Amino acid sequence: MYRQADRFLAEFDGSGTQRTYAYLLVDHLRWLDREGLSPEAASLNDLKRYMAAIGAKFAGPFGEPWRDRPLGQSTLGTAASCVKGFYLHQAGLGINERLGGQLNLTRLPSRADREWALLGHLRQAMPANPLAPHRVRRRHPKMLPDGAKVRLLAAARTARDRMVVTWLADAGYRIGELCGLHLSDLHLREGAPCGECRTPHSHICHRENNPNRAAAKTKWPWSLEDGTVRGGLIKRVSPAMIHTYFEYVTTEYPAGAQHGMLLVQLTGPAAGQPWAAVAARRMLRRAGHRAGLGTVLPHAFRHSFATAVLDAAGGNLMIARDAGGWASTAVVDEIYAHVDITDPAFSAALRRVWGDPG
Repeated sequence: MYRQADRFLAEFDGSGTQRTYAYLLVDHLRWLDREGLSPEAASLNDLKRYMAAIGAKFAGPFGEPWRDRPLGQSTLGTAASCVKGFYLHQAGLGINERLGGQLNLTRLPSRADREWALLGHLRQAMPANPLAPHRVRRRHPKMLPDGAKVRLLAAARTARDRMVVTWLADAGYRIGELCGLHLSDLHLREGAPCGECRTPHSHICHRENNPNRAAAKTKWPWSLEDGTVRGGLIKRVSPAMIHTYFEYVTTEYPAGAQHGMLLVQLTGPAAGQPWAAVAARRMLRRAGHRAGLGTVLPHAFRHSFATAVLDAAGGNLMIARDAGGWASTAVVDEIYAHVDITDPAFSAALRRVWGDPG
């Protein structure tokens, strides 16, 4: 164990960020060892080479590739934050202070920064990260093919799997949110005792101690009062979701389960234990190939759900934000709020520009 890395991670007090940073920091320290470097002697150019080795763009040679597949845009940003934070922590202890000074940059606050921050109008500078990759705006996310839900339901082999497909498609859950649900989070009858939503709904609650290590990304405050869950992120539940839930619970859910989690392993030595998110991803991959859809990713359901809600709501970003559980409408606007190029109105507009009366 590298003592300084352990001291840096201890600052996060067991949160989900600590676990994510631990994986990324171990990867970085292993790369340093492969390159014959140490955290005490690393330079800014070395850190940029590391970012290039895991997938970021870099103007120059960076040596041997470090991964079979480059990291995605979001993970690259998290890795850049982790590496910067670690070396700033080092510099604060008097180690490699020159590198700490090169990383401790600022930039002018943007309009979004001022809107997000408390008393944002007083902000004169914001922290900047020279390691962070250039942000790519994803205007056309990968969605499910037409009819994918029906074909996946036909290819699913258990009631649990049919429930997973239905809940992902009808509510746009993240896979960590779905696998992290407890039975107590589900209020599937009218007039639930929580008093926070009259119609059937679920409460998405961030828990760090789930036995399957699945955790919701959002950390809305929640509480358990007299056996009733209140707060968290509330999501409406469709009739089809309720139907698949009762089919699963009455036919496959083990009667003696003590952990209280919703999704469980059905076969093998771990039967009855909480079902991990990686197992859910593998199930969807297998079902997708059986259905002739190729590899199906859980997040494609979320993209399709958000686009469908936005279209049905007439482009209302507030409705789409709350239905999907995003923190702001800016994310919805950036990713999903674009015109459908197959829309008849779009085609008619182009024909007018082209001078085509048809």
